Amino acid sequence: MTSPISRWSNWAGNQRATGVTVHHPRGTAEIAATVARVRSGGGRLKAIGSGHSFTAIGRPEGHQVAFDRHAGLVALDRATGLVTVEAGMTIRTLNAILRQAGLSMTNLGDIDKQTVSGAVSTGTHGTGATFGGIATQIRGLELVVADGTVLTCTAKENPEVFAAARVGLGALGLISTVTFQTEPAFAICAEEGPMPLDEVLSGLDALADGTDHFEFYWFPHTEVALTKRNTRLPYDTPLSPLPRWKTMVDDELLSNVAFAGVIGLSRRVPAGIPRLNQLTARALGARTFTDYSSEIFVSARRVRFVEMEYAVPRADLAAVVTEIRSMIESTGLRIPFPIEVRVAAADNIALSTAAGRESGYVAVHLPIGTDFWPYFRAVEAIAGQVQGRPHWGKMHSLDASAVRERYPRFDEFVALRDKLDPTGLFTNAYLDRVLGGRS
Repeated sequence: MTSPISRWSNWAGNQRATGVTVHHPRGTAEIAATVARVRSGGGRLKAIGSGHSFTAIGRPEGHQVAFDRHAGLVALDRATGLVTVEAGMTIRTLNAILRQAGLSMTNLGDIDKQTVSGAVSTGTHGTGATFGGIATQIRGLELVVADGTVLTCTAKENPEVFAAARVGLGALGLISTVTFQTEPAFAICAEEGPMPLDEVLSGLDALADGTDHFEFYWFPHTEVALTKRNTRLPYDTPLSPLPRWKTMVDDELLSNVAFAGVIGLSRRVPAGIPRLNQLTARALGARTFTDYSSEIFVSARRVRFVEMEYAVPRADLAAVVTEIRSMIESTGLRIPFPIEVRVAAADNIALSTAAGRESGYVAVHLPIGTDFWPYFRAVEAIAGQVQGRPHWGKMHSLDASAVRERYPRFDEFVALRDKLDPTGLFTNAYLDRVLGGRS
């Protein structure tokens, strides 16, 4: 199926395109045929999932592949935990399938609307000092490259492609299927509550190492952080999820409906943001509950925003947050969104933000429709002082020369891209900027 559309935009609405022809293949053979058809016409072809990236990484320039008809379960082996799915399956659907089968993903981010291929391609991660991102759970990929060849990629078959394509930015080809290593289903005990920010920062290593999955949110213009400590438990542990009314009050009414009202008011009266943040921070309460892992990992996000996230060496994480706090107060910026801070283990994937180093993540947000660049550029400059690496799906201003300095295996990745896609079939302006053109 092929359909011309007049316009496309991402989830946040900050990336748009017009005059796009959308292809809806079903099955790997149709994906390969689409690649051949677009290549023969001299066009460019980009895959798109749920459009949840804030950067233009998936912005089409002529042709776009949507995987809405290629989103099924291929294979599931309960004994080995290996699960193969088509590229368009969402994380939400994958979680539901795994739960029914008595399995869990080892780690997840806090959004489940992305497609599998989108989450893989942009380096989606969760939190946990000893846990890597989604890419570290991949055991196989099926990749359709520019000449129409379908590559089966594992640690043993096409290993150099497998090594890079686990965070491939959509630059190496179109992912058709992904095989994940899952594990027996597990529960998580979530302990959430406010702490003084200075106490969190001074004890950050102990907090991060003292539980399986740690993160915190800090509300600018306040001295309070909301900490989240998630401890893994056997799945046969008696579950004690939040009562439905508590979920509606905390996660819907306060975190989404009331927060949307606060954001709306802050846009009308920016001077009131510090006071609004202080009131929000005071409303934070402690709570403890136990549920299936994905129910804890994933949070509802109904207030639309634009986001930047940088990975910094974990040893520099507290200092980076401290400097961001000082910058906000010294510049007079008024920031209504909390700052999210997470940690992750090192991995060995060329363009992973955690490549070769234990990492801390600092994510900053502003409402859609606001001028976010003054704030984002100031945060970006602070992260740059410690060789921070931007999340590929979140806003940043780095080009290929800056990216090369921060990724030791950058040239290795670019050489593979040039080999697999010598004419730039899968590129766009964003990828040309961050990876450079072809020689």
